[in-house]
Amino acid sequence: MWLLDKFLKQIIRTGQLIVTDYDGKIYTYGTPDESAEKPGPVHIRLTSPKASTHIARYPQLGAGEAYMWGWLVVEEPHDIRDMVLLVTMNAKRLGEASLKAKGPVRKALQKLVARIDSINLKAKARKNAEHTYNLTRRLYELFLDEDRQYTMGYYRDTDISLEQAQLDKKAHLAAKMYLKPGTKVLDIGCGWGGFAMYLNKHYGCEVLGVALAEDQIAFCRERAEAEGVADKVKFELMDYRDVEGEFDRISSVGLLEHVGTPHYPQFFEHTHKLLKPDGVMFSHCCGRAGPPGHTDAWTRKYIFPGGYIPALSELVVQSEKAGWQVMDVEAMRFHYSHTLEEWYNRTVMHREEIVDLYDEQFFRMWQFYLVGAEQSFRHGTMVNWQIVYVKDRAAIPMTRDFMVEESARLRGMDEAPAWHLAEAAE
Repeated sequence: MWLLDKFLKQIIRTGQLIVTDYDGKIYTYGTPDESAEKPGPVHIRLTSPKASTHIARYPQLGAGEAYMWGWLVVEEPHDIRDMVLLVTMNAKRLGEASLKAKGPVRKALQKLVARIDSINLKAKARKNAEHTYNLTRRLYELFLDEDRQYTMGYYRDTDISLEQAQLDKKAHLAAKMYLKPGTKVLDIGCGWGGFAMYLNKHYGCEVLGVALAEDQIAFCRERAEAEGVADKVKFELMDYRDVEGEFDRISSVGLLEHVGTPHYPQFFEHTHKLLKPDGVMFSHCCGRAGPPGHTDAWTRKYIFPGGYIPALSELVVQSEKAGWQVMDVEAMRFHYSHTLEEWYNRTVMHREEIVDLYDEQFFRMWQFYLVGAEQSFRHGTMVNWQIVYVKDRAAIPMTRDFMVEESARLRGMDEAPAWHLAEAAE
C-alpha cells in the first residue's frame, strides 16, 4: 500500500478520499469539500492484497482492472464516477503527467506499443470495428439517444436533453458541409446511419454510408428500408479504402480515431481522389488540445483496440501533404463531457438489464470506460475537432455566416424525441 499511499498523498488536496485496504487499515487523503455534487468523503475498499500495487504501478490500466475485477469497491452514496472525477480533478492541478508518471524507458516502450497497435490494415481494422460496434443492439439502445448517435452531442445549453443535443449536433455538422439539394455524399464510418438519414431528409442527398461492423450496416439498411429511402441512402460493409467513384461531399464523424496515425496519408490521399474538384470534406473527431500522444493501455485493451485520438497538428500536416486546404477548424470544448455524463447515467439506470445481457464485470468495465472518457474531456486536454477541407477555396462562401444561418434553420425544423426521458420517469 505504501506506493499507492505515496501517490494519493501527492495528488488529493480538494475533496476527501478514504481508502480501506484489504487488511482493514484506513488511509485518509485531502479535506472535505461540501460544495461537491455529492458532499462527504468518497470511501473505497480494496478487497485484494494485489489491488494497491496494481493500481499504483499502472494507474489507468490498474484502476480500471481493479474496479472490473471487484478488487476496488466504491461505497455508497458515491460510485466509480465520483472517485475518478475526484482524483482527476486534483491531478489537473499538478498536470496530466501526474497520472502517468513513469520512467523514460517505460514511457518510450508504451509509446512504441501504442504506435504498433495503431497499424490498422484492412483485416485488423474490421476486427477492431467488430470488437467495438458488434455488441448487442440492446446495449446501445439503453444508453444512447433514439438515433444512436455515438459521438459528441452539441450542448448549446447544458440543461438540454441528450436527444436535443444530438439533434443540434447533426444540424451543426450539416451546416458546415454547405449542402445543396441532391448532393451526392460519402459518409465514412456511418455508424447506425443517423447522419446519413438526416442528410437525405433535409437535403434529398444521395448518400453512401460505409462501415466495418456487420450489425451496424444491417441496422442501417433496415432503417433505410423502413423509411422508404433505400434507393437514395445506401449502406455497404466496406473499408473506406475500397470505395470508388466521385462525390460532392465527404463526411467522417467519429472515424479518424479508428484510422491509426500510420494510415493518415492513405486516408487523406484516397478521400482527395474521391472528392470532386469543387467539393467539401467535413471531419468530426475526438482530439488532443496539445501535442501528439498515445492511447492509454486500458482503452486499447478493452474498448477501442487500434484507436488513437489525434492532435490537430497531425491532421493538418498530413492533409496538406495530400493537397487539401483547411478552411475551418472548431475546437468543441466540454460538449463531450456532458454527453458522456448522460451516457453514464443511462448506463447506471439500466444496470440490471446490462448485467443480464453480459455480466457484472462487463457492466463495471463499461462504467469505467464512460467515466474515464468523461474525465478526459472535463479535466484533461481532450476536445472534439471539426474541420472543413476543400480542394478549391472557392468551394464555400467567404465568411462563416452560412454555417450559423443554416444551423439555425435546421434546428427550427425538428423537435427532439423524448423517448428516453419518458422511460426514465416511469
